[in-house]
Amino acid sequence: MTKLVTIPPNTRGHRMRILVFGGTGFVGRELVKQLLQAGDQVVVVTRHIPRAILILGDRCEFHQWGSAQDAVPEAAMAGVDAVINLMGEGIADKRWSELQKKRIYNSRIDGTRRIVEAFQRAGANAPKALVSTSAVGIYGPQGDQELTENSAPAEGFLARLCRDWEAEARAVEKLGARLVIIRVGMVIGRGGALKKMLPVFKLGAGGKLGSGKQWMSWIHVTDLAGMYVRAAKETNMRGVFNGTSRYPATNAEFTKVLGKVLHRPAIAPAPAFAVKMMFGEMSTVMLDGQKVMPQRMQEELHFHYRYPTLEMALKETAF
Repeated sequence: MTKLVTIPPNTRGHRMRILVFGGTGFVGRELVKQLLQAGDQVVVVTRHIPRAILILGDRCEFHQWGSAQDAVPEAAMAGVDAVINLMGEGIADKRWSELQKKRIYNSRIDGTRRIVEAFQRAGANAPKALVSTSAVGIYGPQGDQELTENSAPAEGFLARLCRDWEAEARAVEKLGARLVIIRVGMVIGRGGALKKMLPVFKLGAGGKLGSGKQWMSWIHVTDLAGMYVRAAKETNMRGVFNGTSRYPATNAEFTKVLGKVLHRPAIAPAPAFAVKMMFGEMSTVMLDGQKVMPQRMQEELHFHYRYPTLEMALKETAF
């Protein structure tokens, strides 16, 4: 099933036709909004078109895609300049049973593989670029060490997931397409992890997790979406970029700033053993951190952040 909508001409330069996977998610919604504001044509592949229209509005072109086990609809790839891949089961949506870890893994690996296969089938008519996603979890916990795009991957479930995820995306380069991979940190916005944290902090019951010394490499959703837009449009962007703010914060600093913004105390710490008992293996997401720096975004692209500081990002989000 396909819904076609006429898009008004872009009066601000060359209009691109961009296919988005994961467009109804937290980051995807902001990305689609920015693309439409720029006058681009946005194509969204989704399992449920009526729901996607409710979320994104009717200015996109929608194509039905059953699951990551199915081939990407050929019609969705027609005339597309670039593809942005945001697909993936939520990392922290549920406790990590073996079944849930398999869902998290397969949703990313299989989905990315189907996208690359769609590039291959399109042949000479394939899009010129793929912008794919990874996560800062690839670096693992490394204390206070500053990590850049050149830092080595770690071990463990998240690191292995990211390595394999990136490897699937790299197959598109053999087909002649330009590839950009954005390793995403904790995304701040009206959704995601912060949405789950706010009710506790608004009650004055929030606080640091474990020692509070673990680093949180964060980014505001507006800035992250802007990175994806640039990656799709700028032909000089290739390879891996860290999608994080210039100013990572420790968990203790993060909770202190959040409490300040909300005018609530943030003095109710959650001991590490309690977090581990409650969340099991998934507690690694909350108790282990990494100090990730967006070196390439800064030095090569001079990326402009609309929300450069944690306080600015939280103030925009927390009310």
